[in-house]
Amino acid sequence: MPRHLLKLSDLEPAEAMAIVTRAQALRARPPVAERPFAGRTLAMIFAKNSTRTRVSFESGMAKFGGHALFLQTGTTQIGRDEPLSDTARVLSRMVDAVMIRNDSQADQAAFARHATVPVINGLSDLHHPCQLLADLQTWIAHRGNPAGKTVAWVGDGNNVCNSWIEAATLFDFTLRIATPTGYEADADLINRAGKHVNIVTDADQAVQGADLVVTDTWTSMGQEAEALERRRVFSDYQVDAQRMTKAAPGALFMHCLPAHRGEEVSAEVIEGPQSVVWDEAENRLWAQMALLEFLWAQGN
Repeated sequence: MPRHLLKLSDLEPAEAMAIVTRAQALRARPPVAERPFAGRTLAMIFAKNSTRTRVSFESGMAKFGGHALFLQTGTTQIGRDEPLSDTARVLSRMVDAVMIRNDSQADQAAFARHATVPVINGLSDLHHPCQLLADLQTWIAHRGNPAGKTVAWVGDGNNVCNSWIEAATLFDFTLRIATPTGYEADADLINRAGKHVNIVTDADQAVQGADLVVTDTWTSMGQEAEALERRRVFSDYQVDAQRMTKAAPGALFMHCLPAHRGEEVSAEVIEGPQSVVWDEAENRLWAQMALLEFLWAQGN
């Protein structure tokens, strides 16, 4: 059976650490002549827009001698209601792995049940595990082992926040989440995380003494009709310079991008010395190369 990555908790703690360690090694010594992906093809199914996910997977495959196929659902038979099970079985006979970026974690799970090659979640309504592998690579590269440290999440309890919840358990740190009422992260994930997650409603309380401060856009893809209301509801949840002073000395700032300066983060913070968002973005490339290596090695 192939190994899939539909959520971060599909990995054991040692496996997750091994992937981010390998990712950092790839970044430190970028491959020049290595071609371990030669003859391999990654199918990338996109139902949602993308910059970093598409470019990082395509570039990563190319750097290691492989090939990536960009498939938009609207231009494939998936867009004409072909059963996911049929598409999964067909693609499994033609490619070596499938990455899916869509609205539905349940659809990804259904696809994976019928696939005979690794399936990777490139973003869903509930999880964004590839983003977290890059985030953890970035944090560890700058500050070492995260065990025992504190992360503050400020803003919407969205898919990235849900993956940070799972990361807290895997990497043994504390995650403080500050969201407005009605915009909380997934309750089941919070309950399973136990002592690793603290829920607050005040953003300053979340940031107080934190080693890392993380936020994301207030309005995710598909929520554009809610943008005006969300700006009102989240107006007290901006990560600005004043709020960052409440974090621990040497605290870092992360954002998975795209960012809206003047909304969830001030320009001063995202462009400032505590921000590692550009390393974070680049590390999508290296983390996903390491992930593909890992998943294919599991099938050997």
